[in-house]
Amino acid sequence: MQIGIAAVGGYLPQLRLDRRQAARELAWSGLAMPRKGHRAVAGWDEDPLTMALEAARGLVGTPPQVLRFASTSAFFTDRAQSALLLEALALPASVRTADHAGSRRAGTSALLDALLGGREEVVAAAEKRDTQPGSAAQLAYGDGAAAIRTGPHPAARLVGHASLTSDFVDRYTSRGHPTPYAYEERFVRDTAVEKLLVPAIAAACAAAGIAPEALAHVACVEPVGNCWKAVAKRLRCAAPNHCELLTDAAGDLGAAHPLFALALALAAAKPGDFVLLVGFGSGVDALVFEVTATIPGASETEALLAEGEVIREFTRFLNLTGAIALDWGMRAEFEQKAQATVLERVGRDTIGFIGGRDSTGNVQFPKSAIPVNPAIDGPEVLEDVRLADGEATIISVTADRLNFSPDPPFDFGLVQFENGARVLMEMVDRPAVGFRVGDRVRMRLRIKSQNARLGFRTYFWKAAPIARPLLGDA
Repeated sequence: MQIGIAAVGGYLPQLRLDRRQAARELAWSGLAMPRKGHRAVAGWDEDPLTMALEAARGLVGTPPQVLRFASTSAFFTDRAQSALLLEALALPASVRTADHAGSRRAGTSALLDALLGGREEVVAAAEKRDTQPGSAAQLAYGDGAAAIRTGPHPAARLVGHASLTSDFVDRYTSRGHPTPYAYEERFVRDTAVEKLLVPAIAAACAAAGIAPEALAHVACVEPVGNCWKAVAKRLRCAAPNHCELLTDAAGDLGAAHPLFALALALAAAKPGDFVLLVGFGSGVDALVFEVTATIPGASETEALLAEGEVIREFTRFLNLTGAIALDWGMRAEFEQKAQATVLERVGRDTIGFIGGRDSTGNVQFPKSAIPVNPAIDGPEVLEDVRLADGEATIISVTADRLNFSPDPPFDFGLVQFENGARVLMEMVDRPAVGFRVGDRVRMRLRIKSQNARLGFRTYFWKAAPIARPLLGDA
């Protein structure tokens, strides 16, 4: 059975930083900064898990056999993010899970494992990486996620691949240095091109039975700028590199970058085209695909580049990325401790946003032993109803600056789902005019609470506008 790419998905946070404006803010320093395009900026309550969920949620209509999560910036280091992702997607516990980390090519390595395994799998990769204020990476990096589903009857089939492993230190992070330390660009470029990128890509094309000139589109991660230009010259390849487009529009998405760029390449490709995917980090993964049909999810992923709300205040960007710590006063001085017993009892219903339907058809969240329906006066076993994928209408809303929020105001209110359930919820991705009664909203998984002292966080769903603004809208 031929296994290949069946569908793709992507996610970018709503907020964008204009690099040119940010560079002007830092002009006094004389530091060299990227000035082209935008950087995608995660909200305070977004992290690799929540973004991976958004990228993958459209790919699990039928449960896959395996769910993989790839990231170098996941919050937990001894708690499987793939297990959390499985529960957030409300997938059966029988689905196998795996976490991939330790390299920027974790996403491509996970995808290659999925393709060679011959199973229906979903690979989700996401990043929200810390950077040093004033470093080029602070503006060059971006936050976001991508996901790919493998399966039979693919729209793009793997026809060749090659991998090279090398402990090549172009940049690194560590427990002792959690922000990236980068080495000299010319050294990185010359070494990466000659010893890693060119040999791996040539080998993958040879395995596919094509010359590099036959490639129509490329998604090749560049460890530093102009690497692809040098590689393309050596291999006589004229194909556009969609990783460059993504870097300009949203930033370097780390482990998610090649997978998101692959979706862009597949959106531009036509049946019969050959597409190259290259992941870089501690070596190279090079995969060649032949496109056989339109790729579900590719055009929707491409459309994400045109969406976004530009951040006007540089200090807001610094606050959201953790580069500065503001004194939020006494209202921020509280601690929410999550109990393992509570998570065991209601955690799956909470992160999966699963309510219950009673015998009369009334839907409620959270579930209770005795339904809230006044027509019922005894205990019932409620039927599971997933609310995460439904839309709702705001029936009350408050914009509050008294409750603490790291990115005020704190919006919350009562929303009513089409099935009748009513839930008091926080609201995110605030529109320019604010939230209003009657607005339609969708559900997005976000961080609910954080315990800085214990290094723990919990997740729940929040209401967000159905549509996002386009870049350039006032």
